Formats: sequence, structure tokens, C-alpha cells
Amino acid sequence: MAIAISGETKSRIDRIWNDFWSGGISNPLEVIEQMTYLLFLRRLDDTQIRAEKKARLTKKPVENPVFGADQQLLRWSEFKNKDPQVMFDLMNTAVFPFLRNLGAQVGGEASTYSEHMKDANFRIPSPALLAKVVDQMDALPMDDLDTTGDLYEYMLSKLATSGTNGQFRTPRHIINLMVEMMAPDVQDVIVDPACGTAGFLVSASEYVRTKRDPFTKPGDREHFHTGMFHGYDFDSTMLRIGSMNMMLHGVNDPDIRYRDSLSEGASEDAEKYSLILANPPFAGSLDYESTSQDLLRTVKTKKTELLFLALFLKLLKPGGRAAVIVPDGVLFGSSKAHKDIRKALVEDQKLDAVVKLPSGVFKPYAGVSTAILFFTKTNSGGTDEVWFYDVAADGFSLDDKRNPVEANDLPDVLERWGKRDGAERERDRTEKSFTVPKSEIVEQGYDLSLNRYKEIEFEEVAYRSPQEIIDELEQTQREIGEHIEQLKKVMGL
Repeated sequence: MAIAISGETKSRIDRIWNDFWSGGISNPLEVIEQMTYLLFLRRLDDTQIRAEKKARLTKKPVENPVFGADQQLLRWSEFKNKDPQVMFDLMNTAVFPFLRNLGAQVGGEASTYSEHMKDANFRIPSPALLAKVVDQMDALPMDDLDTTGDLYEYMLSKLATSGTNGQFRTPRHIINLMVEMMAPDVQDVIVDPACGTAGFLVSASEYVRTKRDPFTKPGDREHFHTGMFHGYDFDSTMLRIGSMNMMLHGVNDPDIRYRDSLSEGASEDAEKYSLILANPPFAGSLDYESTSQDLLRTVKTKKTELLFLALFLKLLKPGGRAAVIVPDGVLFGSSKAHKDIRKALVEDQKLDAVVKLPSGVFKPYAGVSTAILFFTKTNSGGTDEVWFYDVAADGFSLDDKRNPVEANDLPDVLERWGKRDGAERERDRTEKSFTVPKSEIVEQGYDLSLNRYKEIEFEEVAYRSPQEIIDELEQTQREIGEHIEQLKKVMGL
């Protein structure tokens, strides 16, 4: 799903970004955060403007006004026209204190956005920079959800071009593939226990809102806005950005909150979710003391990638599905913990698929080789066979530049995924995709690396005999000698 905003809008965001950098704010996360606060203020004002229009039409008072009668100067439509110094002072003394103390009123609903704004700090260093940024942001189109959401996605894409912070974002096209393969509907309860900027939740909300007729039953709309989407992170900046991302994509009150997902607190949500979409951090190892003992009983390890898999199994309801990115080591690691978690997926649950990704997907920030695991929680087995796909190209060059290219296996992955119970079973193991029976996986010690099962087709190459090559070389040498003798004659030597 491409980010569909105009070149003019992209150029304007680029200019805002450059203004921040030239104005002394060079940390890309801080730039995004300050832009987020300003977009949030504009969105609050837009919300109240719509409520005021409705009140005029119905001749009723404004329901749950965000700004009271004595707070009109704090509205975007008011302060954007002030003198730069007046606007700067107003931000410091009134607007940001208002944000920090906002009484959980966004569109009339109790909201997590307000919770994440309580630590909001104004860091724009000068009136001139503030005036320049506000003027540019006022011209950004925010008339509909699609445009607003794409605008914010483009802002977030800046994280992926600004140094080490790019690790926070899973490429959007990979996220969209995982969501489309899972095909969530409005009855789902979705969680990303390492949500970052909430990319998976945003993509799932867009899929539900645009690909289906979602709100057919009483309560569907309320569930979509308040009960469907859950995300956890232990970085407060990420929580603010993720919350804003969800709001700008039209989800009124998602459950985005602070939590170390591998801590004891995760046990509260056991068997709560029907779908997990995640790319958890591969941070190496953790201290046993800070890790949930419940997870350690499932898989005794310090490795976060294995602990997260144990967490996913705990969080899912029976019948719940998961699509999660893991480093390749999870597929073939030889430790007892590695083997135990793979055995649990194959024997106790239903392992549906392993989609191998090319190692350049996360470049330039990580060259780690990864795969997507798809599984269903059953607590009673059910793995008869596992579908494998070897992705060679994802539509972008696999070097540090990641430029768009024509080669792209992802549409084929989605198409073949839909046929895995039929035609896919007939494919040879020399092809991009194939299925492997559970019995063979058990024989291989629950190894899930694709190369363990893929067959390489060698083409027979016929080489000439050594004598034939020697004869040809001797003939060539004779011809060279003849040409040299002719050249001597011509030159009179």
C-alpha cells in the first residue's frame, strides 16, 4: 500500500523537517514528537470545529467541548495567526500545560491520547522556528482520514532515513503483506506487544475499514474504536507517536499503553487476543530477574525472540492466529530452548507457514536474516503440514539504498497463501513455495529452516575434453606464429 500524498505535501513535510534541523533539533524522534504535538493540537481544534457546526445545525450546545470558553486562545485556529513571540510564549505558558492536563476528552470519548500527552514538553527553541513550522503545518491537508493517515506515515518514514532510529519501523509493505494474509475482521481483538509507532495496528485498521463492510452488527463500530486494537511499548515517545498514528488513521480510542511485555504484568492478558501481529525486538538476552517467571517456565532462556514467542502463545485465545517476524536463528537454533519452542509450535499448536524474507529487508540498519511465522493456537496440535515460501525480492533493492525495483515476490506470496490447501500441495520443492509434512519436520528435529527442505535443481553442464582444449590452443598458437611471419615480411624484417 503506497503512501498516497501529493509531491507538494511531501515537499512541505521535507521543508518542515529541514527547518527543525537547521533550527537546532537534530534528533529525528524529537522532530517527530514536536510535529506530533502540533498535529494533535490542530486535530483537537478540528474536532471542536465539527462539533460547533453540528451544534449550530441542531441548535443544541456543543457536546463535551475540548476547549472551554476561557481556553479559546489555545486553539490552533486562534494562535496560528499570532505574532511569533506571542505564540511562542503562549505555547510555553498555556498551550502545553493544557496538553499535559487534558481531561481525556477527544471526540467525547475517554482517550489514551490524553494519557500519553501528560509528559508533553515544548522543545522548539525559537519564536521564528515555531512560526515557520506552524505556517507550514497549517497548509498540510487533513480533510479526510486517508490523506491524514498517509501524511503521518510519510512523517514516520523519516525515521527510516535518519540514522539508527530506523530500527523502530518495520517496512510498510511487509506489514501490509502480513495483515492481508491474516485478513482481520471487526470481530478480532488484535495486539502488538512491541508496537513502536503502531504500524501493524494501523495497517489492520485500514484493512478492516477499507476492504470489508465492517460495521454490520450492533456494537461493531464501538468495538473498532475502543476494544479492537491493543499495543504495548516501554518507550513513552513511541507510545505518543503510536497513539497519534492511530488517531490520524481514524481509530478514536485504541489501547496503547506502557508495558514491558516480557515482565510479570503480561500474565494479566492471558488468552485475551484473537490475532497477534508483531516484529518484536531481537535484543539478545535479558536478566532473569526482570522476566516473567510464567514465560520462563514455558521456555527457559534469556533470548528475547524466544520469550516473545512464548508470550504470543500465552496471549492468544484458543483459535487465535499470529503472524510474527523472527530472526533466522529461531528456525534452526540448536539450544534446548530453541528446540522446545519449535516443538511446541509444531506439536501443541498448529504451525501454518514459514515465509523466508531476504536479508536486505531491514537494511541499511540491520542485515539480519528473518522469516515470518504464521501459527494458530489450538493447545491440541493440528500441524499436518507446513507451507514454506522463499522470498527472493520484495520490490526494493536489497542494498543499503533500498530503491524501488520491479522484482517483487510479495503479491505471489499472497496469491499462493490462498491456495496452500490445494494447488500448493502439488508443487515441487525446487519452486519458491512448497509444503512439508509434519512427519518430516519431526524427523529433522523440528528444524524450520527452509533450506533444510528445499531442493536445488542442478543443470548438467557438458565440458569439452582436455585434449580438445589443448588442440584448440595449439591451433591458435600456430595461427599467431603465421601472422607474425607475414607481418615481418611486410615490414622487410
